[in-house]
Amino acid sequence: MIELGFHTDNWRPLSKSFQFAVEKGAELGLKHVEFGVIHGQDFIQEMGYDPAVSLQSNPRAIRRYVESKGMSVSQIDGSFPLMGPRGTIHGVQYVQQTIRFAAEVGCPIVDTTDGAATVPGMTRDEVFRITCENYRHCLSWAEDYGVTLAVEPHGPYTNDMDFMRRLFEHFESEYLRFNLDTGNSFIAGLDPLEYCKAFRKYLVHLHVKDVASDLAAEARGKDTGIGMSFVPVGGGVNAENIRKVFAYLKESDWSGTVSIECLGTDDFMRKSVDFLRAVV
Repeated sequence: MIELGFHTDNWRPLSKSFQFAVEKGAELGLKHVEFGVIHGQDFIQEMGYDPAVSLQSNPRAIRRYVESKGMSVSQIDGSFPLMGPRGTIHGVQYVQQTIRFAAEVGCPIVDTTDGAATVPGMTRDEVFRITCENYRHCLSWAEDYGVTLAVEPHGPYTNDMDFMRRLFEHFESEYLRFNLDTGNSFIAGLDPLEYCKAFRKYLVHLHVKDVASDLAAEARGKDTGIGMSFVPVGGGVNAENIRKVFAYLKESDWSGTVSIECLGTDDFMRKSVDFLRAVV
């Protein structure tokens, strides 16, 4: 069964809080929430202007709050880039602590990815070796806590299908899986359906994003990722690809949760939910 959820990051450009986002999701009858985390404290988040959650907050209280709204946490977005030396210094500990937090929240998946640009002065093979070492350190935590790590296409390495195939095959671990993002793969110049088919055996979660026509004309094939869609899902040039992805997932009997990623206005969220409920 394919189930609908949402990412609280949809409300970040609107300067809204985690609680505001969850309330909006509950109003739409969504049963799953995904959120990003902050490793430390951030005054913007604490003042209620950012919908992420601090890793220093009480995960049991977060779980009780989410469950009181009739929801569960489908995935935590722990996407400090893991590819390259900065991933070694900062990303590994960020993801490790996100894994610990996810286990306490009762969340089964932590999302990971790379950065927006290639690592200066390093070949892809050099980056790959560092990436494997970084994931090895994170996977040891994932296995102990029973939390799956997902890899999302968002940058130049994760939108490289050969790089991703090498990464999955290097570990062949049940704790290393794939989070497809329909918007990022499209903006990178790929076909979201073909990317989905290529890594269907690893697919554990999905980000569903549409793309505005003007953004596609400006950035497709040049950028590798976007934060969210500034059109409702189903209202952009990626809508037909999204339909095809869902048709394929239903045909292949995939079960899991998808997070809606679009600007969190009432109008955009309602239209996105209506479109996806019809498709699902």
